[in-house]
Amino acid sequence: MKWVDWEPFYIQIINKMGYDRGRDREAAFLLRELLLENKNYILVEDLKKRISERAYVFGAGPSLEKAFRGEKFEGTLIAADGATSAFLEYGITPDIVVTDLDGRFEDIKRANELGAYAVVHAHGDNMDKLKAYVPKLRNVLGTCQTKPLDIVYNFGGFTDGDRAVFLAEELGAKEIFLIGFDFGEIVGKWSKPYLEEHGPIWESKKKKFEIAQMLLDWLKKNGKARIIEL
Repeated sequence: MKWVDWEPFYIQIINKMGYDRGRDREAAFLLRELLLENKNYILVEDLKKRISERAYVFGAGPSLEKAFRGEKFEGTLIAADGATSAFLEYGITPDIVVTDLDGRFEDIKRANELGAYAVVHAHGDNMDKLKAYVPKLRNVLGTCQTKPLDIVYNFGGFTDGDRAVFLAEELGAKEIFLIGFDFGEIVGKWSKPYLEEHGPIWESKKKKFEIAQMLLDWLKKNGKARIIEL
């Protein structure tokens, strides 16, 4: 995804969600500074080695727990943010965690310590979390919503889930299976650290679901990978 192709989507997103483009840009530079300071970053070439032709992207929807019951997955396992907690509950370590640091950080850090690469996303609303958490991680690939920098990339996508799909497609996956992508009226208990059970959707989350669905529909039609919803 080239910036010139992504920017029209980005403008739609910030207009719909009311985001501050300047703060998104500031966050991208902050993430870059943190990665250079802590020397804990990896490059896209390093992450690409982890992407096999078959990839599974796990969202944090309520159907996620069903996926781990007796299922075996052969390919790259990518957890979107809060889905990392479900992985650990079932004794599995994902290959990659895609996160804006909104999930349970102790689980993200634990998966990272067990070997998962962390794809950390910068945006205008998570700069405090970037400062607090990025220095505690290793093998971090930085991403942003705005124009990419030298070690902070933009593969397209908006929420952790669809960003993970765009990443897998960009880095060479031929088949991408979506698990826990429910997009319904119920939010999975892994979506936010403060949720103990599945619960009703709130307005901003509903808007994010709509954007994610739109982007995934676009990628299915225009991307190189075959995308299958399970």
